[in-house]
Amino acid sequence: MSEPVAYIDGVAHPFDDDETIYHFVSRYLGLNTIPVLCHDEALAPFGNCRLCSVDVAPAKEGARRVRAACHTRVETGQYIYPNSPRIERLRRTILELLLSDYPERALSPAPGERPTHFQRLLQQAGINISQPPFLKSRFPRNGAEIQVDADHPFIHFDPAQCIHCYRCIRACDEIQGEMVLAMHGRGYRSRVIASLDQSFLESDCVACGRCIQSCPTNALTDRYRTKTLIADRRVRTVCTYCGVGCNLEVLLKGGEIRAIDAVGDAEVNRGHACLKGRYAFAYYHHPDRLRTPLLRRNGELQPVSWDEALDHIAQRLDQIKMQHGSQAIAGISSSRCTNEENYLMQKFMRVVIGNNNIDGCARVCHAPTAFGMRETFGTGAATNSIGEIGASDCLLVVGANSTEAHPVTGVKLRQRAMKGIPLIVIDPRRIELARHATVHLQLRPGSNVALLEMLAYCIISEGLVDEDFVRRRTEGFEDFRRAVLDVNLGRLERITGVSRKTVQKAAMIYGRAKNAMAFHGLGLTEHYQGSRGVMLLSALAMMTGNIGRPGVGINPLRGQNNVQGAADMGVQPKLGPGYLDISNPEVRAHYERHYGRPVPAEEGLTTPEMLHAAGEGRLKALWIMGEDILQTDPDTTHVRQALMRLDFLVVQELFMTETASLADVVLPAASHLEKSGTFTNGERRVQRVNQAIAPLGDTRADGQIMVDIMNRMGYPQAAYDPAVLLEEISQVVPFFAGVSWDGLGVDGKQWPVNEDGSDTKILHTEQFKIGKGRFVFTDFVETPELLGDDADDYPFILTTGRRLQHYNCGSMTRRTPLLDLVDHDELLINPLDAGRCEIVDGDEVLLRSRQGRTHLQACLSDEVRPGVLFTTFHFPEAAINHLTSGVLDQDSMTPEFKVVAVSISKASRACA
Repeated sequence: MSEPVAYIDGVAHPFDDDETIYHFVSRYLGLNTIPVLCHDEALAPFGNCRLCSVDVAPAKEGARRVRAACHTRVETGQYIYPNSPRIERLRRTILELLLSDYPERALSPAPGERPTHFQRLLQQAGINISQPPFLKSRFPRNGAEIQVDADHPFIHFDPAQCIHCYRCIRACDEIQGEMVLAMHGRGYRSRVIASLDQSFLESDCVACGRCIQSCPTNALTDRYRTKTLIADRRVRTVCTYCGVGCNLEVLLKGGEIRAIDAVGDAEVNRGHACLKGRYAFAYYHHPDRLRTPLLRRNGELQPVSWDEALDHIAQRLDQIKMQHGSQAIAGISSSRCTNEENYLMQKFMRVVIGNNNIDGCARVCHAPTAFGMRETFGTGAATNSIGEIGASDCLLVVGANSTEAHPVTGVKLRQRAMKGIPLIVIDPRRIELARHATVHLQLRPGSNVALLEMLAYCIISEGLVDEDFVRRRTEGFEDFRRAVLDVNLGRLERITGVSRKTVQKAAMIYGRAKNAMAFHGLGLTEHYQGSRGVMLLSALAMMTGNIGRPGVGINPLRGQNNVQGAADMGVQPKLGPGYLDISNPEVRAHYERHYGRPVPAEEGLTTPEMLHAAGEGRLKALWIMGEDILQTDPDTTHVRQALMRLDFLVVQELFMTETASLADVVLPAASHLEKSGTFTNGERRVQRVNQAIAPLGDTRADGQIMVDIMNRMGYPQAAYDPAVLLEEISQVVPFFAGVSWDGLGVDGKQWPVNEDGSDTKILHTEQFKIGKGRFVFTDFVETPELLGDDADDYPFILTTGRRLQHYNCGSMTRRTPLLDLVDHDELLINPLDAGRCEIVDGDEVLLRSRQGRTHLQACLSDEVRPGVLFTTFHFPEAAINHLTSGVLDQDSMTPEFKVVAVSISKASRACA
């Protein structure tokens, strides 16, 4: 059968199934052949402006009809005339109508700016905007005075330049899913409004910037004039904030970063970004940036040269090693740094210092994920890809406020739920996703294991187990089944505060779905039973057969940009690069072949163990790369005391953080905008980070610093080059075997990457890493934080999380205009609790825990249940980690940030 064809200006061309006339003509004659105004490739066809109209006839001599090319499908035998005289006249009339009400000041590009899409269309149409009829139009002008909205720190709205194309409204609806924008009024009085006709600042706008990116005029612009900026250079790189790994384009002019835009065709984010990725970059040249090495002399940190700083470090470390042994030295690496830098840090500790005392911030977030998934699947990484959300029939989100902490992924989850796909949310807060959930299991903080036991019970008792998958692909299920069916549902109901009827509803949805996809965050992992919760979640996926195909699996949402990569590179005390067991002689021999030095066998210290050892005087020196543990780790008083007992502390940082202020040597590091390397996002995607600008002042890349100190201490490490290091890593880490700098391309590759360069979208398709998946049952055990003789003195549970506008302890975002949106942490209190404690909205509240106290501003909210409080940890002055305890996950030693026993009071009145 011959291919179906249609005719463009009389020339036959084959067309694709369901292809629009616009795409058909553009494919053969070029994108500018048919002008479009309301059309955006990222949005559904709309057909509002009619500028894309073409003449279409059913046959060569047939009657021609005008059709909108953007949404009209091509049919066999059609004759299409994209630019007939009649169509040219129609388009000029449409433009005349738009120009009749368009401000003269905006007809041409502003000085030093490139034209908008609308201005380019005028130029392409050959319209002389200085001559009639376009300034003296046949159409009446509105004449109404329209006020510009310039209150928002990032978004500028000039309604006079709005041409009612609806692109901003559709971008907000179809991509971001916020539904903030709408068209209000009729005819000449119609206009775009935000929320209930409020300013952008007062509205529910989350400042993702997608409406601005889509707007074809300057009706919507940002403070950096991103879309019309004439850049000297554009550099594609990867965002430095959460683990989604959005691709961004850095716009440089005059040697400075002037704006950042989202990459439209990036596989990860498809032109989408959150306000941090798009707008929070000004920190890179903030006056607070460290610019030169600092050495403590006579109690004061004083500027010194790099040579002096590095010589001093090498001398002190050698001295400590000689006097106290290598075990007296430890290192903490960073998920904010590249794979190559983390690799060098662990290599430095293992082959130069001579121990395995290396850890990273995964210890305080996703170590339970790694432990739990390794126990059940054999590898602690996401089983699937974020792009498969569209293939799922059920979404389960456990302990992850993804619309704020992982915004681009969170939006994809919300959009799927808004289209009717069942969404189950397990979270102690009524987070934004919970408002779209089919079922919200609002459990008591700390009771994840109990709730997951209830879900397993219901799935088994309702006969929803995929017996064939369990038989073929797993082991240990019969013991697991017996243990689950032996639990006391009434007890678990009381523990969780969730009824069995509600849990059963969720279990039926998950168990009956053809493809169920689970996501989890720190709300599952940062608990006393964090690893056990991950193992039970994995069991749910295995017992329902939701492993090894598109749209299923267990997918951790990583909190920082390179949590996955840091762990992959061996930043952990038990496992080396590639998660190889350091106690295995064959593994050590493998490393030694590449390192040329012996690798120690003794298990190293985790971060909590380092601090304990420092407090006891056993750990003498600590090197911290890119972590502010005095702000991010629990029980600040304990951390401070431990750091103060060290003989020697080295910190690499961007700013003078609380931790850096205690250091003996502070080394100024380059930001991610000032260096190259790779990040690995939450879906195992290794992506290139490309240097956009020279390092500020006398700062150096963290990797360069590590190379410098390794050579100074006698190890011949080659000059710092990420591409060369990546080649070494590919020989050391088995699942990086086919990774190379050039081979990664623009969209990166998901490990394992085979030697031929092919990557892996889905894990465990045929068998698990360990052969058969393991079912591991664990019963609920109450956290020690809520027990003890004084438990009644602390009747509330405080749990913590992030806000969209900031990132962790905020050292970067607080040094950008984001501070204008959120400038303090606040305490969410249920109105019933607030009434009982005589607290009103806005009151200052004193929080007390066994560890310490702090003050926060009260915010009454039904997001939390009675007895539960919530706050964020973005502002050091709030000192939230003065409250958090030293309770650790039973298996991975991750701190339990999500459950803190507290009391609250106002004006010296205790509330119990």
